[in-house]
Amino acid sequence: MPDDDGPLTDISFAGAVIEWRGPAPYRFVAIPDEHVGEIRYAALRASYGWGVVPVQATANGVDFTTSLFPRDGGYLLPLKAVVQHAARIDEGDVVSLRIRVMCRSVRR
Repeated sequence: MPDDDGPLTDISFAGAVIEWRGPAPYRFVAIPDEHVGEIRYAALRASYGWGVVPVQATANGVDFTTSLFPRDGGYLLPLKAVVQHAARIDEGDVVSLRIRVMCRSVRR
């Protein structure tokens, strides 16, 4: 298990931006199935409940914080409108992503 200064997990992947009827003005990227177990394990130390997992994320080079939403046995990464605009992301785009699940004690 990583120390309290580093991420519990650090994952990079590419994913397609989808719209899901949820809170506007968000779009989402589904976390690939091969990373779900690793995130669930990290969430044991990071999650603050309700199944959401707080993360530090980067989309097309734009850094932001958010929480992964549990959905159909996996997770969705929400992309706020401000992130979509800054990273020039639109529905259907495939974006480069990095997510870091951090220990509760170092989240800011």
